[in-house]
Amino acid sequence: MGVNLGDLAVSTPMPVETLSGKIFAVDAYNTIYQFLSSIRQQDGTPLMDSKGKVTGHLSGLFYRNANLLEKGVKLVYVFDGTPPEFKKKTIAARAAIKVRAEENYADAKERGDEEAMKRYAQATSRLTKEMVEESKRLLTYMGIPVIQAPSEGEAQASELAREGKVFAAASQDFDALLFGAPLLLKNLSITGRRKVPRKNEYIMIEPELISLEETLKASGLTREQLILLGILVGTDFNEGVKGIGPKKGLKIVKEHKKLADIVRYAKNELKYEFPEDVEEIEQFFLHPPVEKNVGISFSLPDKRELVSILCDEHDFSGERVANTVENLVKVLSEKGKQSDLGKWF
Repeated sequence: MGVNLGDLAVSTPMPVETLSGKIFAVDAYNTIYQFLSSIRQQDGTPLMDSKGKVTGHLSGLFYRNANLLEKGVKLVYVFDGTPPEFKKKTIAARAAIKVRAEENYADAKERGDEEAMKRYAQATSRLTKEMVEESKRLLTYMGIPVIQAPSEGEAQASELAREGKVFAAASQDFDALLFGAPLLLKNLSITGRRKVPRKNEYIMIEPELISLEETLKASGLTREQLILLGILVGTDFNEGVKGIGPKKGLKIVKEHKKLADIVRYAKNELKYEFPEDVEEIEQFFLHPPVEKNVGISFSLPDKRELVSILCDEHDFSGERVANTVENLVKVLSEKGKQSDLGKWF
């Protein structure tokens, strides 16, 4: 999902401890899908309550945010609004991938192959309207700001970063750079010890901060040309040219500096036809629908409401949830007292 800039993106490792005191605008859908994909049973079955309702997204949002808040890292969750018309093809393609993954999961289950079951299950995650709404409720009860974007969440998160309302946009995709975010933080939702797919090995993943200015300087591109590179490689809105990765794409963009020239080159030399709406995609990255000057405010968690949604509605451990909230309130209250500028809440 999203554009892949590979090694062209200039990144700096940022251990979580170095992020204390900073605010990040998070692409909510991107983050929630990460939780739905990773928080599962050994055989790939989603984490569920006694009523059969999926709860992996709630578990991830609650415990990950509690952990980050205790470390002084504050997040603002930005939810997608209405997608642009040209994204329908991408949405349909993703739905088809989920259907194939479900078929492969069923085959693996019949074979009793638990490793394959878990692998295919991760690609079957679906985010329903009900899950989106309860995610918003949970975040609000935690005192975390929720912003509804008019269109793409990453575009709105990038606008918050451009305005200086947050330190950086946070996502697993590079699209925020194309939308103009000065800084992008990756890996925040998957920080920690992670198993290498299909291997009995584990690696430590830590956040990486990517600078748009440094990336443009290193690649010799303007932001407009970076968008053209993204379109060549493939974005959330177009599939890109088969066989063209970041390095080949960089060479093409430097030789053919405008979209019209790149479209012509792709047709004549690569035998590839870009979709008719490719100019709309370029303009969407340059001028996305966003809300300007959105207010952001934090508050203390509401223990009663959090226990209600997590424990009463979804069977979470009452003791664990209560202890987590009480400890979080204590830590946040202390941080509020220590803040001379009074900016914590």
